[in-house]
Amino acid sequence: MTPRTRRRTGLRSPIVAVLGGLAFTIALSGCSGGSGGSADSAAPAGGALEAPVSDSARGSDALAVLETNADAPRRSVTEPSVISKGTVVLRSRDVAGARFDVRQIVDQYAGEVSDEQTDTDEDGEVVSAHLVLRIPSADFGEAMADLENVADLKFSGRSAKDVTTQVIDTQVRLRAQRRSIARIETLLDRAQNLRDIVLIESQLTRRQADLDSLEQQSAYLRDQTSLATITVDIDHERAATDEPDDRTGFLAGLSAGWHGLVAVAVGLATAAGALLPWVVVLLVLAVPGWLMIHWLRRRRAAPGEAPAEA
Repeated sequence: MTPRTRRRTGLRSPIVAVLGGLAFTIALSGCSGGSGGSADSAAPAGGALEAPVSDSARGSDALAVLETNADAPRRSVTEPSVISKGTVVLRSRDVAGARFDVRQIVDQYAGEVSDEQTDTDEDGEVVSAHLVLRIPSADFGEAMADLENVADLKFSGRSAKDVTTQVIDTQVRLRAQRRSIARIETLLDRAQNLRDIVLIESQLTRRQADLDSLEQQSAYLRDQTSLATITVDIDHERAATDEPDDRTGFLAGLSAGWHGLVAVAVGLATAAGALLPWVVVLLVLAVPGWLMIHWLRRRRAAPGEAPAEA
């Protein structure tokens, strides 16, 4: 062999050794995977149930940790979730007109009236109104300022509750619960024993109920943080009368006399009604008494008259 041939042979031998080692490692991994699969298929349903739980649980838990850590910086820069509520109390001579103006403000901010109650007097005039408004949270401050200028402002109040932590916690729990249900469904597809199937279905039912509850909480928080709630109360303010109190003239005197006569008649009727029971009681007691006295007088007068006749 020439030196050049020896050099090539010396270079090929390490490469062949490395390739042979890689082929042996791959073959060994395939054999171990195949033996593991045959062991799982030969094991009973209980063993088949436990093996996927441990493997998938580790992977899912690790995935959950990675997703949580990956989302942490993004959540820290998100806008806070705030539940905003307001109360406005107004007073107006035209309650119906003020209510119309309130509805125009709601339409201006693309809101909605979730509840409304109105009261009217005997003439059908609106004397009070109660409205519950839902306004986009981004326009809460401007909507409150516009509502305060609809009529005479008697009271205005605002409140804000930060629920950012609660919203993030609910979202994380929702993702974890969905992954847990997906794992349970996978185990249910692999189960072969009736006992394991019943156990897995009970766990699936419980976790599905927890998921429904979390979804309702998430929907409530999403609704409350996206739309602010404003309560508006409008009361009627009566106008001062333009008629003078000291009216004079024939009609004024006739009206005053009639009202006086009615007042006297009502007073006499009230007094007669109050005295009538007493009169009845006195008559019931007086008539027997008068008859008794009259009988006693006649009896005393009878002996004195007999000698006079003799």
